[in-house]
Amino acid sequence: MNSSKFLVTFFNTYTFRNSCFICVIDEMRMLSLVGAVVLLLLRGSITLATAASSVNIALPGCKSKCGDVDIPYPFGTTPGCYQPGFMVTCNETHRPPKLFLDNGAIPGPGPEVVEVSLANSTVRVGSWVSHFVVGNTSHVQLAFSRGSPFVLSAKANSLVIVGCGFRVLLHIVDGWTYGSCASFCPINNSTGEPFLPDVVCNGIGCCQPSIPIGLRSCRIELSSLDGAGGCPIAPSPSPAPAFNVSVHMVEQEWWSDGSHVYGLQQYFMDLLSYPDMSPFFVPAIAAWGLGELSCEEAAQRPDFGCHSKNSMCLNSTNGAEGYVCRCSDGYQGNPYMTNGCQGGRGRLAAGIIFSIGVGSGIIILLLVLAVVFAIKKVKDQKAKMMKEYFFKQNRGLLLQQLVDTDIAERMIFSLEELETATNKFDEARILGGGGHGTVYKGILSDQHVVAIKKSKTVIKREIDEFINEVAILSQINHRNVVKLFGCCLETEVPLLIYEFISNGTLYAHLHTDGPQSLSWKDRLRIAYEVASSLAYLHSAALISTIHRDIKTSNILLDDRLTAKVSDFGASRGIAIDQSGVTTAIQGTYGYLDPEYYYTGRLTEKSDVYSFGVMLVELLTRKKPTSYVPSEGVSLVAHFMLLLNQDRLSEILDSQVSQEAGDEAKEVAAIAAMCLGMKGEDRPTMRYVETKLQGLQSLENTVKGDPEMEEVPVKLRHRTFERSRDNADKEGHSNSRRYSMEEAMLFSASLQR
Repeated sequence: MNSSKFLVTFFNTYTFRNSCFICVIDEMRMLSLVGAVVLLLLRGSITLATAASSVNIALPGCKSKCGDVDIPYPFGTTPGCYQPGFMVTCNETHRPPKLFLDNGAIPGPGPEVVEVSLANSTVRVGSWVSHFVVGNTSHVQLAFSRGSPFVLSAKANSLVIVGCGFRVLLHIVDGWTYGSCASFCPINNSTGEPFLPDVVCNGIGCCQPSIPIGLRSCRIELSSLDGAGGCPIAPSPSPAPAFNVSVHMVEQEWWSDGSHVYGLQQYFMDLLSYPDMSPFFVPAIAAWGLGELSCEEAAQRPDFGCHSKNSMCLNSTNGAEGYVCRCSDGYQGNPYMTNGCQGGRGRLAAGIIFSIGVGSGIIILLLVLAVVFAIKKVKDQKAKMMKEYFFKQNRGLLLQQLVDTDIAERMIFSLEELETATNKFDEARILGGGGHGTVYKGILSDQHVVAIKKSKTVIKREIDEFINEVAILSQINHRNVVKLFGCCLETEVPLLIYEFISNGTLYAHLHTDGPQSLSWKDRLRIAYEVASSLAYLHSAALISTIHRDIKTSNILLDDRLTAKVSDFGASRGIAIDQSGVTTAIQGTYGYLDPEYYYTGRLTEKSDVYSFGVMLVELLTRKKPTSYVPSEGVSLVAHFMLLLNQDRLSEILDSQVSQEAGDEAKEVAAIAAMCLGMKGEDRPTMRYVETKLQGLQSLENTVKGDPEMEEVPVKLRHRTFERSRDNADKEGHSNSRRYSMEEAMLFSASLQR
């Protein structure tokens, strides 16, 4: 039986691929006729264009290249080949040779030059990672020498300090403090070492103080933070306390890549144990200008640097002093050299190319018209075959997940129907984009408004995630979970069709520009509705489901502000006899369960942690993904610190402080339980749902009963803990065996 299925599948795949191959061959033959003519006509023009683009960048007799790096004037390696301050050294002992700024520009060994840009007046340099074992308070000097034409551009760089348990003060002219930041590392209880590294620099193991636009020199003061979690250190001869830290000026574009942030922090941690490791290259951008005068003043002097007659002078705007030169419009080359900006031959080549293009245009047009009809016919045939192939392939995957053929057949839409509904996926119909696709607004033939999710990329993982989302949502029926109407299987990655939720996301409603946002009553109700849906997913649905990406941008709100949990692309179903699954890390940083992040073990308690972060966001109206307080820690760490010090009011949203009263402390206590570092210390979502439901039902009673208002908050917290212990003992064992009859009755009572 299995052999028969394999032969049928192999035959269908083989036939489809060979048919498509024939289609592609026919199309290539027709296109080759056009291509051959175009190549013959443009062959001569390419030679002319190449000749026009070859312009000298260095003075005659001067070195213009070192290894793979160009050396344009005013830079040079020998006297007479460079302007003052622009000397570079080509070290040919390296293979390939490497270029370095002269030691006179920066004290100590000059940094490696990897690129010189005349257009931007910048030099891209590199530095090797090194670390310092410093005392309780230490200073690091970062400076260009006096009179140097170079400055560290704040537009292109970030000052990064890697390490644990320190505070940074950035001093510039006359000791003025310009910026500051701090870093600490929570300790991993199992290993006794700090939690590092991460893909963001947000105060945990790494921080970034602000720097001025034109930084020529600065002094960095580093001081230890007691009790903030320090990195392991090597023995220090100083009797004062010591800690490890490394200081870097880093190119912003390079630093924006999370893998580089992770790599630098990981290298720093490895360097503590293996100090002889190979160096780690980090790029930075140095901006430069000529002299200290403006264009108007410098043009009157004999040493004016813009030597080409087809050049223009611009006052420096990148933080450096003086001025820079550019070639005039229509010219290219080196404006710092006599006749360095060339344009005549380039215009001649362009004219020749234009003439050839006009003459050959008629021939090409005739050829194109001759093959357009045939190509269109081949493409239509190919598209039809691909739709049939994808439908068969995806339908098989879907049936394998759903098992029930009736469910799959009932949920299938045609591609033609969805193209009509979205006006062929017009950009004007885009509602937004998640981590797993773009969402369009569609109007079906029965005038039903729907949301249609289309994948951004075509990879096997996206197909699996879409099929996974169909399989999960097709078996879920809850008023606070977005309803899946069906899918289209005629594309390489299936399209999903949901109910249309018209009022946007919880994130958009919460983080408005004005002082007022959602009322406390609405926030509390929304929190309860999300908790209810997660409790259902964990224990009452036909399969136990972990959402894995709970955040405010994945909570949709309808016209009545009723919450709808969406985006199940990363969700995982868990067998009834299992407590979790080991899988690749997925989710959103700021909301991600730290235990799942470090162990790869996904459990229901991972959703509980993300929900706890969402509660903190509702209480504080601060964004977990970008919040950086003066202490330089994450939103969750700062919230827990203030809660433990009985200073919760300092971080609460002012609207919550006015409207919530003691309920804010009760919800904060629930959030704190959800944010336990270990999953076993967190409550179940069924317990959280019960507590939030109790707060909702008691809201009016508590506010109207003076005796209840006088009950100490700490006493209520202790009652919370006792009831939680009892609920967890019973609920943990029963949550995965929740009564299916009760779930069916509950689902049947919901409006559809």
